[in-house]
Amino acid sequence: MQIKIVLAIKIFCIQALMLFFSCQVSAEKLASPIPNSAFELVVLGEAGGIQDGNLSAFLLRALSEPSYIALDAGTLVNGINLALSNNAFKELPVKLDNTLSPVGNILHHHIKGYLISHGHLDHVAGLLIASPDDNNKPIYALKSVNQIISDNYFNWQAWPNFTNRGISPRLNKYQIIDLVPQQAINLKGTQLTVNAFSLSHSIESTAFVIEYQNNIFVYFGDTGPDKVEKEGKLAFVWQYLAKQMQTKKLRGIVIEVSFNNQQADELLFGHLTPKWLMSELSYFYSLVEKKQKIEDMQVIISHIKYSLKSGLDPRDIIQNELQLENTLGFNFKLAKQGQRIIL
Repeated sequence: MQIKIVLAIKIFCIQALMLFFSCQVSAEKLASPIPNSAFELVVLGEAGGIQDGNLSAFLLRALSEPSYIALDAGTLVNGINLALSNNAFKELPVKLDNTLSPVGNILHHHIKGYLISHGHLDHVAGLLIASPDDNNKPIYALKSVNQIISDNYFNWQAWPNFTNRGISPRLNKYQIIDLVPQQAINLKGTQLTVNAFSLSHSIESTAFVIEYQNNIFVYFGDTGPDKVEKEGKLAFVWQYLAKQMQTKKLRGIVIEVSFNNQQADELLFGHLTPKWLMSELSYFYSLVEKKQKIEDMQVIISHIKYSLKSGLDPRDIIQNELQLENTLGFNFKLAKQGQRIIL
């Protein structure tokens, strides 16, 4: 019996040492991020419909910490699974929780909240489906967006109310936080701050300007071009970013291009094409004092509409049209589900 007790103590000590050194390695990884980079972006979903399992959702973190904020959540668990299979979390110091699967560890311990750009189903479906097995965290959105989510989804008809607002009983899993446009707040559990800007779409959408120290990243929800929408909302975002770039570094943006250039303006329904994106970016370019900063910035294209028609892949068409229009030297990259992008 005494021998067994001594053996058990030895095993316990060895396990404790292994855990200690594992944590030390994780700390070293966090303390030594990739040189000249600030953010990690993981693509959980990038299509603009109709392919279920690949809808708008990204994870963003500062390289100095293991905590992500989700940028929309059209696809969540399926996206995490695919990202894991592509080793997209290979540099993440994963929290050791043997009670959870790898997907569960990411969802519970590393995603600290959701930034939802607007209430369309292809931007929230993954969050809804995962909610019964998710853990407590905030949902950040403009007031009108949170109202749509509360009225149409967490209403005990479409789905149980897992939030702390709306129809009773409230299950209080998600804390709903209304963002006030142009008022920056800290994102709980992360080192990131966010500043929200209203965008023109068929319903109110949002651009999230996310900052870490002197680094900026911008996620655009669905948006139409200013010359079609007639509200000047994108111009307001570009002006703000150009001013910020005088003292800070804009690492990258995610912005949608839903259709190719053959789509008529009256059928855009609050979306962009390559020519309209270049029109917007050309205006932005004109505002930036140091043009080299534009060349260093990654422009990640998302929300390309999946097509059931035979013929060329819409992604190939849009990529070619962007290349033809790109006379100012923007660094375009088409988002691909499961990939990891360093910014």
